[in-house]
Amino acid sequence: MLSERSAETVRATLPAVGGAIGEITSLFYDKLFAAHPELLRDVFNRGNQANGTQRQALAGSIAAFATALLEHPDTRPDAMLARIAHKHASLGVTAEQYQVVHTHLFAAIVEVLGEAVTPEVAAAWDEVYWLMANALIAIERRLYEEAGADGADTWREYRVVARLHETADVVTFLAAPLDGGPVPAFAPGSYVSVQVELADGARQIRQYSLSGRPDGMLQFSVKRVAGAPDGEVSTHLHRQVHTGDTLRISAPFGDVTLADGDTPVVLASAGIGCTPMIGMLAHLAATGSQRQVLALHGDRDELSHAFRADLEQLVAKLPRAEAQVWYERPLGERPAERTGLVDLAGVDIPAGATAYLCGPLPFLRSVRAQLLAAGLRPADIHYEVFGPDLWLGQEA
Repeated sequence: MLSERSAETVRATLPAVGGAIGEITSLFYDKLFAAHPELLRDVFNRGNQANGTQRQALAGSIAAFATALLEHPDTRPDAMLARIAHKHASLGVTAEQYQVVHTHLFAAIVEVLGEAVTPEVAAAWDEVYWLMANALIAIERRLYEEAGADGADTWREYRVVARLHETADVVTFLAAPLDGGPVPAFAPGSYVSVQVELADGARQIRQYSLSGRPDGMLQFSVKRVAGAPDGEVSTHLHRQVHTGDTLRISAPFGDVTLADGDTPVVLASAGIGCTPMIGMLAHLAATGSQRQVLALHGDRDELSHAFRADLEQLVAKLPRAEAQVWYERPLGERPAERTGLVDLAGVDIPAGATAYLCGPLPFLRSVRAQLLAAGLRPADIHYEVFGPDLWLGQEA
């Protein structure tokens, strides 16, 4: 994919670029938002920009893509590209915006690295950028076409039909299309973007997993993010959005979705990572699946465990399913529950299973390592992480 001449230059300069990529991406975002403040206001997650996680994710994806080009020159890192493309499609990223990003990213590279950026170095990294950008543009164009979008616009107005309180911090919204049309098709494990207008006029966007399959509606669940500061969009949805209100919601996207077949399935989650897993279980139950299913979940305690009753009910509907639950600080004692973090010692992992993981990064790393030790193939372990993917390209 990468020309031989550019590959030599990228290989020689990757340590320098990689070592400075954090500074480069930080400066890039400063330049981008100075020139296009509307992107920070209406597209990018302001919280992730403030805490630096989005900048880390961009740095990691660029370095991982360049490394993949050098280490596997005859293959394209499709898994990495698909993850990014689905997120971009859910935000409505357009092909034209890649040129805007290129302008400010390369200005940042030149400013940080100075005279080291010779015309040859600039040309090589320009090739890397456009290989990645054009691949993403092509994938995103296909995703928009599959969603029936006019260009990159997949947004529709929905009316909130119901609000369901799952826990003190988790609310489920059921929303029906305002135009009376059918809800878009989606795969189990998909997410949607929700855009809300905040008090300062910003139209911020967040992604939420579809946590069920009610007829004629989309169902997504929102955990209120508490901290310093609190999550802007989750707090707004919890406090300001009620039955009868209107929400702007994208078509469903997501690269970590339940594949058809009859192989065993392992669904592992922690905290609010249970939402896509409940969506997958709901699909399996609704279709009368005969697959062997092992549902694993870890949480702080029983009261924090969203969809606790749903997990029990859905597993009971599946003839070959079982659930294992861990609580760090359990409030009671039940035979089916364990104390502490998710520990697969003594858990019978089905041979040849496909695993789907969702939760915080330490949980993902721990459970993935345990599943590998249990004999699952790396290619059969898929993960979803909420927020910027700081693990991108590090699966090994």
